[in-house]
Amino acid sequence: QVQLVESGGGLVQAGGSLRLSCVVSGRTFSSYTMGWFRQAPGKEREFVSALTWSGSVLYYADSVKGRFSISRDNAKNTVILQMSSLKLEDTAAYYCAARVGSTMGRDISSRSEYEYWGQGTQVTVSS
Repeated sequence: QVQLVESGGGLVQAGGSLRLSCVVSGRTFSSYTMGWFRQAPGKEREFVSALTWSGSVLYYADSVKGRFSISRDNAKNTVILQMSSLKLEDTAAYYCAARVGSTMGRDISSRSEYEYWGQGTQVTVSS
């Protein structure tokens, strides 16, 4: 059983920063592709960022490029999303997701590519 638990959400002013963490249970964390998605009220869940098992290949949505940074610590079974220069439109519930298996030829910005999901952590950006 793989479990993902996010933390680090909260209320922050526009222009501020937050650091989200996702701790993953499971002995093979180091083999997972990890992603972050977000969902604002009334909107579909959208891709934010992802990185491969080695951490060598990173992906970002255009809306967060240059502001968000994803990383992982395989020794701690943790993936981090460092968010800076936050905007009002970044307000959403943020979800961590894990994918088992190769990413070759796959669209890892697609929700359907991920088998495991966390419960989410709320990020609210105020003016």
